[in-house]
Amino acid sequence: MALLIGLGNIGAEYDGTRHNIGFDVMDAIATTISASFTTGPGPFLWAEGRHRSRKITLIKPTTYMNLSGTAVKKALAKTKTQLSDTLVVYDDLNLPSGTIRLKGQGSDGGHNGIADIITQLGTREFPRLRFGIGNDFPRGKQVDFVLAPFANEELETVKQGVKQAHDACLSFVRDGLAKTMNYFN
Repeated sequence: MALLIGLGNIGAEYDGTRHNIGFDVMDAIATTISASFTTGPGPFLWAEGRHRSRKITLIKPTTYMNLSGTAVKKALAKTKTQLSDTLVVYDDLNLPSGTIRLKGQGSDGGHNGIADIITQLGTREFPRLRFGIGNDFPRGKQVDFVLAPFANEELETVKQGVKQAHDACLSFVRDGLAKTMNYFN
């Protein structure tokens, strides 16, 4: 079984914002595997389906970004999934809009959701897909930037990035992290 976790903030006011790109990727995968999100047995929404006969569980934490680790820890316990079969998808200011990068481990890179996951799990060693959201904001305005929607001129690039992230997630399910990194990095 594979566990795919997209980070974001719950609530209509956050729909379409840069910080919710992980949710957008999970929604795209849910459409592909004909799955619908429902309230999960923890602080998350979940959807279950299959891709090439492999079971997939999709997670969208309902804890808000900074407390994502609680949801991830409970989802791992509930699904009994190994960290090596888990992929966390999140926004990254250090990559241009629409760019993706996969890693098997690493620091939080200044991302509070990833920092909380590392704290809650007690390890930095979990697969992740970083989705670039750019960093064109004035000094001190990072929060406003990540909680804003993408600019109109970025929308096509972001749409293509979501498609690529979707494909990378399904490659992770089929082929594992090493091969997926070779295909997409």
